[in-house]
Amino acid sequence: MTAAPEDAQARRAVAPVICYPNETLPRPDMALYAAARQGARKIDEVTVAPRDAAAFRVSAGQFFRITSVGGPQVGDLNLWNADDLSERFYSGKTRALHGTHLTTGERMWSGFPYLRPMATITTDTLDWYGIDGFGGSVHDVIGTRCDPYTGNLLSGVQYHHCCHSNLTRALADATGLSLQEAEPHVHDVLNVFMCTGFTRDTGQYFMKASPVRPGDHLEFMAEIDLLGALSACPGGDCSAEHTSDAAACHPLLIEIFAPEDDALKGWSSPPVNGYDRSHGR
Repeated sequence: MTAAPEDAQARRAVAPVICYPNETLPRPDMALYAAARQGARKIDEVTVAPRDAAAFRVSAGQFFRITSVGGPQVGDLNLWNADDLSERFYSGKTRALHGTHLTTGERMWSGFPYLRPMATITTDTLDWYGIDGFGGSVHDVIGTRCDPYTGNLLSGVQYHHCCHSNLTRALADATGLSLQEAEPHVHDVLNVFMCTGFTRDTGQYFMKASPVRPGDHLEFMAEIDLLGALSACPGGDCSAEHTSDAAACHPLLIEIFAPEDDALKGWSSPPVNGYDRSHGR
């Protein structure tokens, strides 16, 4: 290790600056969303089997809820514009705007050149967890998703029920794309119910047993027409590993709710980002 300079402590003591102050972000009208949700009726549901994934569709202004059923289970969520797969969830920018973990009132943002809210979290029954003594919290936008390529790289295993593979199959089934065509559209995820953080000494990404219990749920309002896919992670509650046929795994339930007509009167889907790209080329 390089010897520390004389002013090492002074350099370390420099106060941090938030990269993306978010006070000027467009704010969702949570009171309007809550009122619309109160009278909404359930119109569909999908059960995601353990170590598998399922796709679902939800229209702009509708709500979708992800619920733990049967036992502690985490899930990996992808979102796309239902009419244009090139517009998809951008976990990195969402992390930069909101922080490493999401909760009520925070949003899942799409990538460039769109950069607009895709979904807003309206209910989080695990919001009480906060940040624990290890620096862990719930619903992260840190991890990428468990995938067979990293498994092969680290341990030489050929495992076909990683979340990446599950999401690829679910997207292919929902769209009619081949697996080869679908795979490039699968992207970094919102790790629903997963409890994660970074170690204080080495800065490594860690996971620990999720605090989720049957009945806990995370609910969203769709800001645009969405195609979603959710994988029930093969690591179960991710207390020990996230690529396993031995971990106890459980299903996840996705429910879709449609508000009454005029419940969102005056609301409309957010437009795509207004940046004029012609000046940046």
